[in-house]
Amino acid sequence: MYLIAMFTLLGGGIYFILEEKVQKDPLLIINQFLIFYLFIDLVFKYMMQKMPVVNIKPLLYLPFSKSKIVHFSLWKTILSFFNFIHYFFFIPFAVVLIIEGYPPGHVIGWTMGALALIYCNNFINVFLNDVDAVFYSFLGALVILFGLHYYQIFDVTVYTAPIFDALFNQPYLVIIPILLMISMYILAFRYFKNILYLDGGLQQKQQEAKTESFDWLNRFGGISVFLKNDLKLIKRNKRSRTAVIMSLVFIFYGMLFFTGAVEAYEGPVWRIFAGLFVTGGFLFTFGQYVPSWDSSYYQLMMSQNIMYRDYLNAKWWLIVIATILTTLVASFYAYFGLEVYLAILVAAIYNVGVNSHMVLWGGAYVKTPIDLTSNKKAFGDKQAFNVKTLLLTIPKLLLPMALYAVGHYTIGPMLGYALVTLAGLLGFAFKEKVFDIIEKVYKTEKYKTIAAYKQKN
Repeated sequence: MYLIAMFTLLGGGIYFILEEKVQKDPLLIINQFLIFYLFIDLVFKYMMQKMPVVNIKPLLYLPFSKSKIVHFSLWKTILSFFNFIHYFFFIPFAVVLIIEGYPPGHVIGWTMGALALIYCNNFINVFLNDVDAVFYSFLGALVILFGLHYYQIFDVTVYTAPIFDALFNQPYLVIIPILLMISMYILAFRYFKNILYLDGGLQQKQQEAKTESFDWLNRFGGISVFLKNDLKLIKRNKRSRTAVIMSLVFIFYGMLFFTGAVEAYEGPVWRIFAGLFVTGGFLFTFGQYVPSWDSSYYQLMMSQNIMYRDYLNAKWWLIVIATILTTLVASFYAYFGLEVYLAILVAAIYNVGVNSHMVLWGGAYVKTPIDLTSNKKAFGDKQAFNVKTLLLTIPKLLLPMALYAVGHYTIGPMLGYALVTLAGLLGFAFKEKVFDIIEKVYKTEKYKTIAAYKQKN
């Protein structure tokens, strides 16, 4: 409902926002950046939309033709919410265009063409879900194109915008995206039909077992076993890989704050907020679901002679290493000024000293099992929200912003940075004391967590 509301408001209001801010034909602006809209849609489909391949297995035993089964399966993807949501952007936008005097026939043709391209993404996603290498290559190309466009080295929209402009100016060209959509449907249909065998495409994938020792982690002592296990988990499973991808996406979240793109985010306190997410993407996407990442074998772990402190320390070191790496990657923000990168460094110190403890503490109350093979609920789960996790949000986000505000509005920004840094250093200094508390919480919640992970529905 939230996404529907946001897409509807954006579709109905973006015309007037662009008209006021850019003072140029809003439709031309939309056509210029529509290629990025389509690319981002494809990325989200890959991460969030689950292909219904597993659901067609029972149908193979029933008297249905293979063609009918494949059509049924593909139509389930057509009716997916991740396709339907775009109607709430394009239809209100089309209504506004008609009200503003654009030719109705041209608007309808353009809208149908844009939606047909959305469905092309739907069928392309069928292939992306089956071959991860294709997706990562595509994602890398998208990031490179966006970076080249941002730094005005190469503007791909110069070549794509005229295509969408032509789609509006000559409505009969809508036949091209429609034919492209039909072609993608036929390709997906043939692809699925050719692997529709229990002893063929639907059988479990078998790969040669490879041993990965990660001997370089032995320097961490007793926690190295857990660190190795976490690295293997991230490398081998789709859901954990998505968490890593999202943490990289968070690095660019600061662009909304440091470039002046959003006027509401120009306040000095928002720098700390942005820095927390730029450097803490992995902390928030991976750390807050400890120990849910191990839910499939948590009972086995709890039956072994392991120390909770070692388990928690391993997760903490993984979060700290990821925070340091993302901080180094985010060094390009120094381009926007020394103060901007200083805010990122200060936020990184706070993430290591305080937030790394808070996410592990909050994880004890998040008893949501995770399916590592699927991206379902990759952006969260309603069961993960409760009063305790909500209260722990205060020291994670509000406290550093409040500390900076106190320093900034009394003496100056440097005092604000010093206060946030001091809080991070104190958290680091009292790490063992805090971990004593966290360890007790995990032990108290142990059997409730095991019971929750047993529930599959």
